[in-house]
Amino acid sequence: MKPTQDILARLRAVTGEKGFLTDEADMAPYLQERRELFASRAAAVLRPASVEEVSAIMRIAHEASIAVVPQGGNTGLVGGQMPDQSGEAIVLSLSRINKVRAIDAVNNTLTVDAGLTLAAAQEAAASADRIFPLSLASEGTCQIGGVLSTNAGGTQVLRYGNARDLVLGLEVVLANGDAWNGLSGLRKDNTGYDLKQLFLGSEGTLGIITGAVLKLFPRLHAVSTAFAAVPDVASAVALLRIADAVSGGQVSTFELIPRIGIEFVTRHLEGASDPLPDPAPWYVLIEMTAGTKAARLTEVMEASLSEGFEQNLVSDAVIAQSEAQRTDFWRLRESLSDVQRAEGGSIKHDISVPVSRIADFIEAATKAVSERLPGIRPVPFGHIGDGNVHFNLSQPKGMDKEVFLDLWGEMNAIVHGIVREMGGSISAEHGVGQLKRDEIAATKSPVEMEMMRTLKNALDPKGILNPGKVV
Repeated sequence: MKPTQDILARLRAVTGEKGFLTDEADMAPYLQERRELFASRAAAVLRPASVEEVSAIMRIAHEASIAVVPQGGNTGLVGGQMPDQSGEAIVLSLSRINKVRAIDAVNNTLTVDAGLTLAAAQEAAASADRIFPLSLASEGTCQIGGVLSTNAGGTQVLRYGNARDLVLGLEVVLANGDAWNGLSGLRKDNTGYDLKQLFLGSEGTLGIITGAVLKLFPRLHAVSTAFAAVPDVASAVALLRIADAVSGGQVSTFELIPRIGIEFVTRHLEGASDPLPDPAPWYVLIEMTAGTKAARLTEVMEASLSEGFEQNLVSDAVIAQSEAQRTDFWRLRESLSDVQRAEGGSIKHDISVPVSRIADFIEAATKAVSERLPGIRPVPFGHIGDGNVHFNLSQPKGMDKEVFLDLWGEMNAIVHGIVREMGGSISAEHGVGQLKRDEIAATKSPVEMEMMRTLKNALDPKGILNPGKVV
């Protein structure tokens, strides 16, 4: 239902003028997403400054059956943070609720507001000689609430797990305005349902995360980073297992990069250069970390690569000799998504399969999309250590961009069909949002879908929280 002028006036009274936007130009940044896949309109954008204001907004919205779309840093890639085109929904931005509430270095916890950026959370952890290990390319902009609502992954899932693995407690405002304070720093609490897990990964459809207790870890004192060339994906997977075994589980990152990705980055990113003298079909970015310099990780990395050479899994490799060189390696990896724009249209896939099936998946999916559209340029890259592949497709050279992007649904069907055959997931870390909402029923069983709908109906009986997303 579209909010009346009376409802809008009541909402304005809650947030004040600073937190209430209705002018189209003022609202525009909140209604545009980076892939430009979803056209959105809103009745207003609300920017509350406290949890109490979020509760008051939701009480009014619940009473009037007004749709509310929670939004963090607006870095989502599946439209989960976007309202529809009706112009009836309210966008609720958490950006002004952005404080560090508490740091407990003894308990290894950091309590923060949902609107705090991921980078700011990392900085707060560092101030206590700790780390918060979740790391994303968008960490300077994305916010903790959005990261947790989408169960973001990032580059260190192999060592530390997804976002849901890094949370001890949550504060959540429910659809009716009730605020649940579950900000516990306990690691053991066996007193019934783990309620926080309902909201982690639910994309704001069950409640609005306003605060969180995050797990911290000891600061790292030893890091070794290598860039290695491998002949094929199967060799990369084999090298992962060697590195993991030789290091005793100290591999924190193991990223797969195709040759075409290196070519894109060095072509379009100023200052980027090929780390190795001769081109190879595939590369891996390997990072090992430890809490003590006595770990001698460079020697461990050398031993891992040496075994890789002996087994013909590695053709060339270089270990970073400085922080600047390490930064250059990471810059190549983290720029892969953005530079694809310079090559024209790009159709994205964020999938996961068992690590043992990654090579099979990339081979099968590459063959299938190439048969459908000769000249298409697959750019598979990602977090090979946890089975997450970003199977992106750049348009054939010379093809019209819009004609290519019109094939988005067809290419998704081809790729996701192969993913399902291999027991994988069509959304590894980006969420479901609008983009994949109608596809998850083909992946999940009818029982799973009914359980999800039951939860939605129980916590949001009026269906006002982020409608049209997930279920």
